[in-house]
Amino acid sequence: MQKIRDGYGQRRDAYAPRSRAARTPALPPRGRASGRSRAEREAAARARYIRQMRARRRRRRLLLLAGVALVALVLAGAWFLLRPEGVDISPSYPVRYEQEIRTAAAEFSLEPAYVASVVLAESSYNPSAVSSDGAIGLMQIMPSTGEWIAGKFGDTFTVESLYDPAVNLRYGCWYLRFLLDRYSGDMRTASTAYHQGQGRVDEWLKNPEYSEDGETLSVISSAVTDTYVDRIMESYAHYKEVY
Repeated sequence: MQKIRDGYGQRRDAYAPRSRAARTPALPPRGRASGRSRAEREAAARARYIRQMRARRRRRRLLLLAGVALVALVLAGAWFLLRPEGVDISPSYPVRYEQEIRTAAAEFSLEPAYVASVVLAESSYNPSAVSSDGAIGLMQIMPSTGEWIAGKFGDTFTVESLYDPAVNLRYGCWYLRFLLDRYSGDMRTASTAYHQGQGRVDEWLKNPEYSEDGETLSVISSAVTDTYVDRIMESYAHYKEVY
C-alpha cells in the first residue's frame, strides 16, 4: 500500500483515516499550567487601566494648576505695568508720585527706590504734611533748608512751593545727593544726616564708638533715628522690586 506523509511529517497509508489527535494541532494546556487564569488576567488588566487613568488625571491636574499659575502671573505683570499711577501695590509700601520721583531721582543720579523709601519714612506720601518742627511736604524740607537749596538753583523761594510735590522732591533729592557725596556714598550715614542734620552726624563721626573710619557711621546713637534708618533700608529693599 502506498505510503504518504501527512501534514505533520508522519508516513501513513494513503487511505488510512487520520486520528482526531493527528488532525487537530496540540493546544497549550489550560488552567494553572498555562499561567494566570482568565479571571486573574482580567483583574490585572483592570488594575493596569485604573493606574493609567489615575496617572492621566494627575497629569491633567498638574497641567491645569500650571496653566492657572501662568495666567495669574501674566495678569499680575500686566496689571503692574498698566496700572494707573497712584494705585498702591501694597498698603505698607504705597507707590505714588511715581513719575515725579523718577524725574527728580534721575536728575541727581539717585535710585528712585531710595527716594521712595525716604518719602515713605518722612511723610507717608502726604504732600501736605507739616511736622512739629515745621518741616513741610513729601520729603519734609525745612523752610530754611528749602531756601538754601533754592539759592543753588537760582529759584525764587516761597514756603508755599514746598507743598508742590515736584518742587519738594527736587529739593529733597538734591539734598540726598549732597549728603551721599559728603558721606562716601553710604546710604545709612546719609539717611541719618537727613534725619538728624549734618552737624550732629559730623560730631558722631569723630567718636570712635560710633564710627570706625571717621567717614561712615557704624552705630547710630539715637534710637529714634536708628529706627528711622532701618525703616528706610527695609523699604528700599521692597521698592527696588517696583522701581
